[in-house]
Amino acid sequence: MSHAKTSYVCLPCRASYKQPYDRDRPQRICPRCAEPLIQVGSAFAAPRRRDTAAWRTLSVLLHAGVRFHMGCCCGPGYRPRTLREVRERMTYAERTGEPIATALARPDVP
Repeated sequence: MSHAKTSYVCLPCRASYKQPYDRDRPQRICPRCAEPLIQVGSAFAAPRRRDTAAWRTLSVLLHAGVRFHMGCCCGPGYRPRTLREVRERMTYAERTGEPIATALARPDVP
């Protein structure tokens, strides 16, 4: 039986790689720039390389600790797709004191 693959992302190169997860080798290196890859999870779908706004949004999500791991039945849940949605949730987090990663994963901002 083959092991499930997970996605790794290089933000400077705007590249995504699906590779088998290996506990013995958690750190992966980008084949293009030799920078460390970020593990993002198995439910990740990469934006197009030319879509700079989507990659900026993804960068904010990853730096806040939000990942795209598969849930037990319904996938990773809500993730913002635009910078406007990110700004709304960051403002909400500042206003209420909620952690940024939790606010970014909220489907609706009150």
